[in-house]
Amino acid sequence: MWLIPLFALVALIYASVGFGGGSTYSALLAWSGLDYRLIPLIALLCNIIVVTGGAVRYFRAGLYDWPRMLPLVFVSAPMAFLGGSTPITASTFYVLLGSGLLLSSIVLLAPHDKLPQVKLPNPVLLILSGLVGLLAGFSGIGGGIFMAPVLHLVQWADARRIAAFASFYILINSVTGIIGQMIKNGGVSAFEPVFPHWPLLVAVLIGGQIGSRIGLKLLSPMLIRRLTAVLVGYVAVTLFLKG
Repeated sequence: MWLIPLFALVALIYASVGFGGGSTYSALLAWSGLDYRLIPLIALLCNIIVVTGGAVRYFRAGLYDWPRMLPLVFVSAPMAFLGGSTPITASTFYVLLGSGLLLSSIVLLAPHDKLPQVKLPNPVLLILSGLVGLLAGFSGIGGGIFMAPVLHLVQWADARRIAAFASFYILINSVTGIIGQMIKNGGVSAFEPVFPHWPLLVAVLIGGQIGSRIGLKLLSPMLIRRLTAVLVGYVAVTLFLKG
């Protein structure tokens, strides 16, 4: 029961900046001791629920730069499917998830407004996108939290267009990742163990709708990033030890 309000709060915070929150959902689920095979399914479903509304609103606002977005998505989506459909042991899962969460923690702590501009060739961006997609499929992390800072670093576009890209990127990776997870776990029946956790899906639906519409105006964005980074970093270390 303690996960329900936390999931709603996480969805509210992440939706306010165009993300899904998959890294934090995965961290909380792993922390709760849930079967590792269910963690990606629940986290990816939560991602889809949270970012779908934002992705539609960004589309209606005309913020999608399709010629620049699609190559990154076309590389990441099949890799997310590959990651989701690849059987892995519990130890490998915890190490991969711990790695992803540790990277998330570092990204959240980075001073985004003070980073120097860096030039990266397009092939490097495509490789990074593919690796992020693979991690997304394995662990239930949509990947926007990794790609958005990189795109800011290379000044790929303005902040609103990068947020729009991150929302669409997370949605596509989560959909292809969850299809891979379904195939790996026996088709639609893979969702049967997820049904008892339906209150978490309702919680992120409510939190995500609030966050995407009004944002989070009462707390400092820097404070939110730091608190989330501490939580995610702590869980990352415990998962490494568990793995």
